[in-house]
Amino acid sequence: MQTSSPQPRGQHTKTSDIAKASITTDDRYRAPALDKGLDILELLAAQPQGLTRAEIVKEMGRSANEIYRMLERLVARQYVTRNTTGDRYALSLKMFALANMHPPLSRLINQALPIMDDFARKADQSCHIGVYDRGNVLITAQINSQRGWSFSLQRGARIGLLDTASGHVLLAFSAPGTYERMRAEHVPIDGEVPITELLLSSTLTAIKEQGYLERKSGQSFGVLDISCPILGPDNTALASLTCPYIQRVDHHVGPNTEEVLHLLQSASQALSFKQII
Repeated sequence: MQTSSPQPRGQHTKTSDIAKASITTDDRYRAPALDKGLDILELLAAQPQGLTRAEIVKEMGRSANEIYRMLERLVARQYVTRNTTGDRYALSLKMFALANMHPPLSRLINQALPIMDDFARKADQSCHIGVYDRGNVLITAQINSQRGWSFSLQRGARIGLLDTASGHVLLAFSAPGTYERMRAEHVPIDGEVPITELLLSSTLTAIKEQGYLERKSGQSFGVLDISCPILGPDNTALASLTCPYIQRVDHHVGPNTEEVLHLLQSASQALSFKQII
């Protein structure tokens, strides 16, 4: 006979969307104690004012005793703080400090460069990574085609948010709140082509439904922009991976646009959340 207290009929443990997304059918390496601790951290991350122990117990659907023990360990390790009255828990800045010891963008670029290099070699094309930064798009990494024939953007270049493939992919795969902030902070760059709200909305909807963007460049003749999102844990874009595809007209036969798109999608998927964390 089991001595543990069963959950009331119809009551289910509440789990964050991120935790749900990480659960696989192959669950051989479960670590229940670790899962409980991570569940608490993810729950508190969404509560700027913190929660009481009773509220945490209710949200997680677990017993008060097991939550109490886990909370005390998180407090002892300084991942969670307890207010002066002792009745409310909130995240400390320890996770922020740990994250900044290995900046996410630096980690992403370090992971990306060999994958981008492999793409450029197989596709005979260049590629670059763009991230949103203070109102427009910043090119943070770039690899040229090894054959010498390619169109490329310099690392550190800033390009338009509202008229480029990179910008549109970042907007299309942003969370609603992030989208509003990006639009509010938008700073047009020299030469940026205006776009109507109606056209922008329909463009972003199409990109989201398709999962990528492929269209003629809005900045250069003879260039076909192919762009895919690099996704974070909540399926929003951390960055965009873009290939400015140019077609050779001599006797060299390289990969066509369909093959390049497949290679770019594989590269962006390899760099998305599960692979880089």
